Amino acid sequence: MKDRQNTINGWILFAGIVALGGTIVAGEVFKGERPEHMGYPIEGVEVEGGAAEAEKPIAFYLASADAAKGEQTFKKCVACHNADPGGANALGPALHGVMGRPIASHAGFAYSPALKEVGGAWDWDKMSAWLSNPKKFAPGNKMTFPGLSNPEDRANVMAFLNSRGSNLPVPPPPAEDAATAAAEAEGAGAEKAGNEGVMTEQQAAQGGPKNIGGEGAAKQTGTNPTTNQH
Repeated sequence: MKDRQNTINGWILFAGIVALGGTIVAGEVFKGERPEHMGYPIEGVEVEGGAAEAEKPIAFYLASADAAKGEQTFKKCVACHNADPGGANALGPALHGVMGRPIASHAGFAYSPALKEVGGAWDWDKMSAWLSNPKKFAPGNKMTFPGLSNPEDRANVMAFLNSRGSNLPVPPPPAEDAATAAAEAEGAGAEKAGNEGVMTEQQAAQGGPKNIGGEGAAKQTGTNPTTNQH
């Protein structure tokens, strides 16, 4: 009986050793490396912290702004604002004729001190900054809307507001970057200088040939320019 129990215990121990060995071997064979970034990429979703195209000046987007599209986007705002002629103030001030108007100046609306302190008028840049992030534009104001991050949406909304009782001139699109243009001009000048002829002292004393080109400048007279210098 005792021998039988020892046999059973031996088989159990053997099975445990085999299982442990199999686990070790499988772990080595199918060993995986921890990925640098956990999770799976989702198509169409930008990774946080990834490179994003720098936003251009708002004048760039105003050049192709669409007031009809802006009216559709403005529907996000109608719970607090209206842009109709003679429209009453609601949770927010009426916005008919707002473009070009002094900031925080619509009659009958209690503006926050934070917005009153901004000063100036609602030009294109200020309105774009306000629509982009009201809390950043005037910290402490009463506006609860988080803003429009897409500059094309902002340009469209401003084009719509400008068509409602305002006639603020649209700025021209920004000119080509001055630094880029200057670099191109400098490069063209250097290339031209490299292609111009090189005149020796003897040729200069003789009035110079009409056509002297680069490396061949010293060969056109047939004389070594270094032997006749005084």
